[in-house]
Amino acid sequence: MRRTYLGEFEEVVLLMVAILDGEGYGVTVSQALEEHTGRIVTFGTVHNTLIRLEEKGFVTSELGGGTTERGGRRKRLFRVTALGSKALQEIQQLRQELWGMIPPKIVQLSGQ
Repeated sequence: MRRTYLGEFEEVVLLMVAILDGEGYGVTVSQALEEHTGRIVTFGTVHNTLIRLEEKGFVTSELGGGTTERGGRRKRLFRVTALGSKALQEIQQLRQELWGMIPPKIVQLSGQ
């Protein structure tokens, strides 16, 4: 089986797109990142990552309707694809397996 490798930031952005469930675009993903991780990143960094994830087939996008609050500009909304969902599941499984391999004394030491 071929594993899917994503950078840490790509993984977090993909998770945010999944959490936002079709309502994710550059601004909302940036806000969700800050809210859930405390990380403040520029819109451009998030946008470039979303485009890269789309090129890799992990997300798809479509233009939403224009709004008056955005001066009639349309939002590019992102949604996780089946490949993206599979990648997230594989990453979660791998991380759970690795966490399960850590000797308990190591986890206890870090929780002091």
